Amino acid sequence: MRLLGGVCVATFVFMLDALVLDSDRAFAQAAPVPQGAGPHFRADGPNADEFGRKEGYPSCKGLAYVGETRCRVGALSHYDALFPARTIAAPKQPVPLARAAAELVIRYGFAGLDLTLDDYLNRHPVTGLLIAKDNTILVERYQYGRTDTDRLTSFSMAKSMVGLLIGIALKEGAIRSLDDLAEAYVPGLRETEYGRTPIKALLLMSSGIAFSEDYANTSSDIYTLARLTLEQDPGGSLAALKRFNTRRAAPGALFSYSSAETLVLGLVLAAATKRTVSDYAAEKLWQPLGAEANATWIIDATGQEITFAYVNAVLRDWARLGLMLANRGNWFGKTVVPEDWLTASATNAIPTESPLVKYGYQVWYSADTKRFSLRGLRGQYVLVDPDLKLVLVQTALSSSEPEFSELFALWTALRAQVQSVTERAENPAITGCPLKRPRSRHQIPAARRGRRIRRSGASRSVCAA
Repeated sequence: MRLLGGVCVATFVFMLDALVLDSDRAFAQAAPVPQGAGPHFRADGPNADEFGRKEGYPSCKGLAYVGETRCRVGALSHYDALFPARTIAAPKQPVPLARAAAELVIRYGFAGLDLTLDDYLNRHPVTGLLIAKDNTILVERYQYGRTDTDRLTSFSMAKSMVGLLIGIALKEGAIRSLDDLAEAYVPGLRETEYGRTPIKALLLMSSGIAFSEDYANTSSDIYTLARLTLEQDPGGSLAALKRFNTRRAAPGALFSYSSAETLVLGLVLAAATKRTVSDYAAEKLWQPLGAEANATWIIDATGQEITFAYVNAVLRDWARLGLMLANRGNWFGKTVVPEDWLTASATNAIPTESPLVKYGYQVWYSADTKRFSLRGLRGQYVLVDPDLKLVLVQTALSSSEPEFSELFALWTALRAQVQSVTERAENPAITGCPLKRPRSRHQIPAARRGRRIRRSGASRSVCAA
């Protein structure tokens, strides 16, 4: 499958998200389970032997995981052992997250089936999945022998971190204006097309410079860029970028997803702040978030972070980042990311090739910009609903269109459930199904698990058992 500017993926991100309250197709139910809200660990997962279980989930070497699936579990949870990395230091005292006494059991409709979270995890190669609301973990699951101390890689979710750091640097005056050209901060880009591109166009993936981001084609520009940076070409990121110097459109005229644009932003950020990107991320994000563990960021041969991808962090710290964004940049009463930056990102989000998706300052939005996501190759997601203060984090080994669709059916069901409960809590006069004590999956008759849903003209309640 060819990804046209990344939108083929993003279309499925929000296609089902648009079904906000279509409760005949998506519904969820909270239920107590004996083991509590986790974390829960599983030694295997779907097709575990294919992913290297019998070999102890080997990491192999370098980029071997791209072609050898047996290497993928180990590689994507030990990425900083495969390539040079710099530490993003956590604070000495983490900010604790609360944990629900009972795990949230989710039921959702997909492809005519009535499914549970267990069904989802049995069907897809997910290494970690966490759901949280406000500051409370509702679900935390791991598969393929991964644990809550493994640093799970981000792929392109790192782009959104770069966008946040640019916003902080702008607020602090290290970056003077988003209208500044990249070459104003990075002299090495002078007389290049990327150097002549405004920061704002880079943030919106609209530089107008030709770059192919086709993950199905190993001769695509993205593979060239990855090899030159990850495999430690002596010229590093700056030299790699100079290979892409053909302008197709004026800056700001056309959305075209390109990892090269975030690599330019990383160079701008380091030059403007006179700091390494990792050190700046530690001071401005990881420590204010109260992260519980050090993260890492893969670097090129010159020591510059490869900013289009490759941040490695534990699942709960990805959740902390999402929860801070769900609270509009505020975390436990402290501003981490300026709220006006997040507002501007949504306001200035531009159309993509899909009418269901917009793109802001290195972040994906629903068409109405009310919800957004960080996302990365092979099924990495942080999904955020600020109105509900709700976050879903997933790390995975691979992804496809059906997997995207099913994840967002689950997300839609979860959001409908939380919205329903919130509305009843805020307005006791609302009538509807009572909040009776729901049942765990094990109490649901086997005949009803995975059953096909009978369609009817009547809309089904979001609290249907």
